[in-house]
Amino acid sequence: MKKSIGAKTIVYPTPVFIVGTYDKDGKPDVMAAAWGGIACSQPPCVSISLQKQRYTLENIYEREAFTINIPSEDHVKEADYFGIVSGRDADKFSDSGLTPVKSEIVDAPYVQEFPLILECKLVHKVDLGMHIQITGEIMDVKVEENAADTNGIPDINKIKPFLFDPAGMSYYGVGKNIGRAFNIGNKIKK
Repeated sequence: MKKSIGAKTIVYPTPVFIVGTYDKDGKPDVMAAAWGGIACSQPPCVSISLQKQRYTLENIYEREAFTINIPSEDHVKEADYFGIVSGRDADKFSDSGLTPVKSEIVDAPYVQEFPLILECKLVHKVDLGMHIQITGEIMDVKVEENAADTNGIPDINKIKPFLFDPAGMSYYGVGKNIGRAFNIGNKIKK
């Protein structure tokens, strides 16, 4: 039997996205965001929801661009730090020792040390209440060569992304492969 726990922001899996932006003075900044995911296939888009007072939201409005950086498990401390402090008060790149790289495609930085990057231009924003949902068209995806398979496609086992558990306030690594998508379901008899 299921027990109601009320309306809460709990869904699995929840990503750990590191959102890269430049502020109005050109200072690179990053923040951790868990409310997000792919929003459209054609054109390829990703959405994130940010609280209205976030420095990153101001930066996205200013530059109309952002990056989504997927950290590996090796950088969980840095990713967590990016969600603890505001770029208004700290230089997160300097503090973490990570390297900002200027995108050649959009007006936003990405994190050199992270294995997977989405470079996005702002295409839509919606006021949802406490949060503004930002949708960016994915202009390019960059994958570290050692995090790709032999065909150059991102390999989840090499990227080693991690997930946020909003109920337990913890991070988890990705588990084992349990079946091939759009294939394993064919084994159900009709």
